[in-house]
Amino acid sequence: MLLRVALAVAVLVIFVYGLVDVIRTDGRLTRGISKPAWIVVMIILPVLGAILWLLIGRPRDAAPQQQGYRHPTAPDDDPEFLRNLEVRRRNEAEAARLKKLKDDLEAKAKDADGNKGKHENDHDTDGLK
Repeated sequence: MLLRVALAVAVLVIFVYGLVDVIRTDGRLTRGISKPAWIVVMIILPVLGAILWLLIGRPRDAAPQQQGYRHPTAPDDDPEFLRNLEVRRRNEAEAARLKKLKDDLEAKAKDADGNKGKHENDHDTDGLK
């Protein structure tokens, strides 16, 4: 009785491991037949399909394929976001500095035009006296 339970558990473990491995493997890396065909073989012939997958169908490297999925990170954990934030801050500070310089230059130009007009009027008036 215990032997039957152990055998059933072993079959289940081999089947589940093989099926999960087929599902997680990139379809371009499977050998022999296509990934959907391997899944069908695994379901129809659980033990034999799992053994065939492990011996024939798996990619050459023995390690399961790691997914290239990149988990989203919080903005303060993302170095690229922080770098862009610093660049944006510098650009805004530079734009503010340039605007202030432009305003100062325009104010000086208005002041110079205003003073120049007053001086010319003073000279004209002085010349008539």
